[in-house]
Amino acid sequence: MREGQRICQNCKTSFFIESEDFAFYKKINVPPPTWCPECRLKRRMMFRNDRNLYRRACAFSSKNIISGFSTDKPLVVYDRDIWWSDQWDSMQYGLEYNFKKPFFSQFQELLGQSPLPAVFNGRSIRSFFCNRVSALKDAYLVFDSFEGENVAYSSELIYCKDTVDSLQIWNSELVYESVTSEKLYRVFFSQNLENCNDSFFLYNCHGCASCFGCTNLRNKSYYMFNEPYSKEEYQRKIKEFDLGSFKNLQALKQRFQELKLRSIRKSAYTFNSSDVTGDYLWNVHNCKSCFRLTDDVRDSKFLVHGGLKISDSYDNYGAGINAELLYESVDSGVDGFGYICDIIVYSGNDVSYSYNCYGCQNLFGCVGLRNKQYCILNKQYSKEEYVKLVPQIIHHMNKMPYKDKKGRMYKYGEFFPPELSPFAYNETITQEYFPLTKEQALKEGYLWKDHEMGDYTITILSKDLPDHIKDVTGDILNQIIGCAHGGICNENPAPKPPRCRASCSTAFRIIPHELEFYRLLNLPLPRLCPNCRHYQRIKQRTPLKLWRRKCYCAGLTSSPQAGTRFVYQNTAKHFHGSDYCPNTFETAFAPEGPEIVYCEACYNNEVA
Repeated sequence: MREGQRICQNCKTSFFIESEDFAFYKKINVPPPTWCPECRLKRRMMFRNDRNLYRRACAFSSKNIISGFSTDKPLVVYDRDIWWSDQWDSMQYGLEYNFKKPFFSQFQELLGQSPLPAVFNGRSIRSFFCNRVSALKDAYLVFDSFEGENVAYSSELIYCKDTVDSLQIWNSELVYESVTSEKLYRVFFSQNLENCNDSFFLYNCHGCASCFGCTNLRNKSYYMFNEPYSKEEYQRKIKEFDLGSFKNLQALKQRFQELKLRSIRKSAYTFNSSDVTGDYLWNVHNCKSCFRLTDDVRDSKFLVHGGLKISDSYDNYGAGINAELLYESVDSGVDGFGYICDIIVYSGNDVSYSYNCYGCQNLFGCVGLRNKQYCILNKQYSKEEYVKLVPQIIHHMNKMPYKDKKGRMYKYGEFFPPELSPFAYNETITQEYFPLTKEQALKEGYLWKDHEMGDYTITILSKDLPDHIKDVTGDILNQIIGCAHGGICNENPAPKPPRCRASCSTAFRIIPHELEFYRLLNLPLPRLCPNCRHYQRIKQRTPLKLWRRKCYCAGLTSSPQAGTRFVYQNTAKHFHGSDYCPNTFETAFAPEGPEIVYCEACYNNEVA
């Protein structure tokens, strides 16, 4: 089939399907999508709640548990350990396929009666209030992370130790308030780093040690605000800054923010990658419109957050680890092959329209199965029966499509309708990247959950905390601290007015390991609740979309553009001489943003 324009069934804007896309759809035998790439991404993200946790009773034992599913959802929720035990059988909830009802209506019925684990937290020790994690030890309020120890208030950590208030950090130790970096040791308040140690306030630096307030450095030591110092001068200046003071720290943060705005940015943050478009890509090849991928990702498109050897896949969020031919899936992969429209499916092949299944083969429309094969709606079939029935179901999905409340049609090949999600729009990660007000979400036909106020009394306000960590006593562990945002998160990018109150939890506590961490590293107490701090980190990353732009390099300096406050003075000769750079590129930096964005060639002239 030839490439061409389509009109998105959801947002009504046009989008383009390439000939290479049709080749992929033909390979997995699905029709081309009727939603544009951005709407498809939002739809998948609406099935993933990372950070919102609730108290509810286990439906099996009546034990009080912590769950990612709120009590107002018509679901059966088991304690995590009970769900993984042999005390119950998911096959007892099997349904006979009904050709008089749309498939998605039947799946919704199965989802409502099949037990779900309270949290997705596997092989972890003393790691409470954590969700979508595995193999953590002594973790607290950590989400979407793997293999870590003594970590807290963070998301997207892999192989980290003693890390607090960070986002997307890999293979690192003693890290605080840092974003999208790997191989760090004793690094604080930094972003976009590789192989750095003993440093503060770095942006886009590689191989640096003992540096402070620097951008775009390579293999430097004892630099401060991009100027070289002797070791003795550097150490003396660090002491003078006295980072244990909250007041001092705030002034340095402001100075660092201005330094970042004066510095150039490469059009895309990619390493050891070829023939790619997107942002934050490590060892990725022949992939388009992809974001936050790592470790040998190939021949794929529209992937967000994942990797670790995934290939020949389209439209996935949080997928990977030795996986191939995945389409429209969420949190799936792990030695997986041939997944179509799945959510949390690991270690199997030929699985379609299934939720929370492990080690399975040849499933269609199943929930909560382990080590099963040839099942439809949790009902067992022989291989012959399964092979005969699945094509009939696909034909039925096309003949009797599901219609949601907004009139959107869902035939075979379409991902689950958002109204089937066990979460409200503002409970999911969609709200972090594509924020809506309550009125906007409801108008779009999405669910919304009003914020539940906690049962607590604030005992001390943020403004009344000691300025310096040396003045903090052990009594702080008994205090309930009022968030400086006072319930209305100034960091939340939700449309204004009104601001989204649900993002600020209004109050927080300091836990013992956290206090030890601040004292050890001479860091002041935070003034914001964990949610507001999380939104501060989210704002530092580029959005999950691309714009076609021109290079800002004007030969001798950067060109003044709308939104930019500063002009960068070039330090090297460029291939275009004193003329404007002719290069264009796709970038995740928005045209109206304040960043000075250079093409890769011009950036490398200045930095590499």
